[in-house]
Amino acid sequence: MCATAPLPGVDRTPEVAAALQCAAPAQRQLLGTLKKGGPVRIAVFGDSFGDGVAFGLQQQLTRKAGYDVLKYSQPATGFTRYKRLNLETRAGEQLGEGPIDIAVISFGANDAQGIITDKGEYAALMGPKWQGQIGERLDRFVALLRRHHAMVYWVGLPRMRDAALDGDVGAINDFYARRMAALDVPFIDTRPVASDAKGQYAAYLDDPATGKRTLVREGDGIHMSMTGYKWITHGLSERIRGYVEATKKIETAGATSVAAGGQ
Repeated sequence: MCATAPLPGVDRTPEVAAALQCAAPAQRQLLGTLKKGGPVRIAVFGDSFGDGVAFGLQQQLTRKAGYDVLKYSQPATGFTRYKRLNLETRAGEQLGEGPIDIAVISFGANDAQGIITDKGEYAALMGPKWQGQIGERLDRFVALLRRHHAMVYWVGLPRMRDAALDGDVGAINDFYARRMAALDVPFIDTRPVASDAKGQYAAYLDDPATGKRTLVREGDGIHMSMTGYKWITHGLSERIRGYVEATKKIETAGATSVAAGGQ
């Protein structure tokens, strides 16, 4: 049973707003998981950067706290590399027939290249044909995850040290963000968290809790350090917790309402 009035202490992120009205299949899936007392299953898809995102989430959304973060990411893959690995086929194989509660996607660094489309035509990076083909793949990938009743999030990439790569990755990031907005998928922009005060690439940043200078990037200028991955997934971890806790309150409110009606 869903809440018909605001619940105290519940935030108003879009996924929580939908949850309050039982407007999303993903929220009904999560309700079922919580009623059964099972762990909240979070599947992470991505490339090597996705590996780091999975690590960051595993550190913050622990089994002890009732979460099970599944790492389905694979290095050197991307939406432009379907000849190497078709991400849709692979995700379908990994998920099987079972439902998942939350899916997190993070690709992009390997997608800074032109492609051969499904029609056999060359498509230059970020050109109309490229955007059309990659956009179709993104739409299908999100649809696949939603068929498994998952609440879907996308984690964007931080700034790159190399200026040319940063320009390409920034354009890809923005394209993915627009596509996710059209699909009502929350896009987590990591650039503000992983950049310096001027919004530029930084290998070291001050820890917001201690003020200590901290290494947040790997030496390749692309990946985050392990600490860096925890930083950029902290906000998402909190957002997922908020979504889960709001759903728990909805479940409790529904149970209370049913009990009161039976008296």
